[in-house]
Parts: sequence; C-alpha cells; structure tokens
Amino acid sequence: MKPYLVALFLLAANISAAYAQSNKMEIALYPDNKIPNSIAGPDEEKSETSDNILRISNISKPTLTIFLPDAAEANGTAVVICPGGGYGIVAAGHEGYDVAKKFNEMGVAAFVLKYRMPDKKNQPDPSIAPLQDAQQAIITVRKNAVKWNVNPQRIGIMGFSAGGHLASTAGTHFYKVLVDNPANISARPDFMLLIYPVISADIAITHAGSYKNLLGENPSKEQLDLYSNEKQVTNTTPPTFLVHASDDSGVSPNNSIVFYQALIKNKVPAELHIYEKGGHGFGMYNKTTREEWMDRAKNWMESNGWLKK
Repeated sequence: MKPYLVALFLLAANISAAYAQSNKMEIALYPDNKIPNSIAGPDEEKSETSDNILRISNISKPTLTIFLPDAAEANGTAVVICPGGGYGIVAAGHEGYDVAKKFNEMGVAAFVLKYRMPDKKNQPDPSIAPLQDAQQAIITVRKNAVKWNVNPQRIGIMGFSAGGHLASTAGTHFYKVLVDNPANISARPDFMLLIYPVISADIAITHAGSYKNLLGENPSKEQLDLYSNEKQVTNTTPPTFLVHASDDSGVSPNNSIVFYQALIKNKVPAELHIYEKGGHGFGMYNKTTREEWMDRAKNWMESNGWLKK
C-alpha cells in the first residue's frame, strides 16, 4: 500500500476510534470523591475476565460510565444500569456495557453504575452503600439532564440479579434519600427493568448469598423485611418490566413473580416475561430461545412513550 494511503487509512481509523470513544466516559460518582458512609483505606479494586465475563470486585470508589446515543437519534430517555454479582462483584460487561450500547441504538442514554460492595472494612453501614450509589446515580443524571440531552422525567433504572435487587430497592426506597441532596432532586426512577432479579428474603425463594453480603451473617427480621422489596411496593412504585427463566436455579423465578403480584395489587403498571429455559445470568441473550427479550423491553418502553423524541 502506498504511504499516503496508509496515512489516510490510519487517520480514518483514529477518527473512527475517537468518535466511538466520544460517546463513552467514566466519571467518579461523587464530586471530588467525597463518598458518604465511607472509611478511608487502600483502593483494592480488581478486574478479571473469565468465561467472557468481566468481574470487578472490591469496589470502594463507585463510578458512572456514560454512554450517550448519537444526538440525531437521542429521544431523551435514560437508564441507569446496575449489573449483577451477588453484592460481591459487578459483572460490568454482559450485564452493563453491552446493554448500554444496545440502549444507545434505541436512542436511549445509558449509565452503567459501578457500585460499592457492602464491606464493613470500607463502610460504617455496609447495608446502605449500594443504595446510596444508586440514588446518587439517578440524582446525577437528573442534575446533568441538559448537559446529557436527557428528559429528567424519563430516567429509569435497570438491574440484573443482585443488581435487580439494588434497582428494585431504588424503586421502592426512594422516599428516604441517603446521600447529600441540597437541591432536593428526586431519587425516584421513572420506570424499572428487572432482569432475573433478587427480590425477596423469604427463605423459600431467597438468594441467601446476596442477602448475606448485603446485611451480614445475622440480620434482624426488620432488616430482612425492609430489603424484601415485594413488601415495599406501593402505588408510587414505578412501572416495571420483569424477565426471568423458569429453570433459574440461582435466583428463583418466584422473586419476579412475587414482585409482579405486589405491583398488580398496588395497581402499578407491570409486564412479566418468564421463559421456559435460560438458567441464570444470561444477560441480553437467552440462548434457549430465538426470541430477544430486549425486543420485548423495547416494545414495552415504546408503548409507554419513553422512546418518543
């Protein structure tokens, strides 16, 4: 190849790469890293990839990774994404960044939350640290709505597995804001998407590992009831879309079912999809079916007006 053609090719590649990166940016969740409910200590965060899954552990400094759609395609809706990981790690790839890119294709701004892991070494009250981060994420997106071309009344939250527990906690505990919020910006998400979520501490259906990591070895009944989010649903809970698989041996599909029943009881708009197979942790792609549940999520969002420009 002639030298000038090589130069043009490299220039085009660099421009393309720069454009691709321009719509993605990671920021500290809290201004000046003034993290509430935090004990100073070494940063021991670690990222590992195995079986094509990115796992981030020992998170003590939460961040928000911003994925903005092309301006011409943006419709003003935004989603904060909480990847799963049992409150022990964050599966930031297939339950985070990949999903954010898919939302961008819909014209939706997406914000992947790398939230703190509950840890008594790092927090005086580990049980509230993830919720603080979720509330701060929603407040941050609302605060920067103009900057990020977002409608502040169309900001939802999405969660997978234990991230689904966190998202549903944000959607049912918003009445008590646990972070500094002098402007009194609402921490309530406008809608929720919960994908094979942990919901309940009921011993018959709970995911014990998630609750142990969140609440410790011997939580009180009051704590368990407080974080059994099917018990926290009211008529102000946001409209919710749920997905689960019947053969999920990690998190029982009854978690989604009891939350759906609570939503219906309180006359909250809800849609529930349970697949025959798929197991747990399939991310966007349940390989046991030709159907894409993200298409159903898109249809649900469209029918509720969240994809209109």
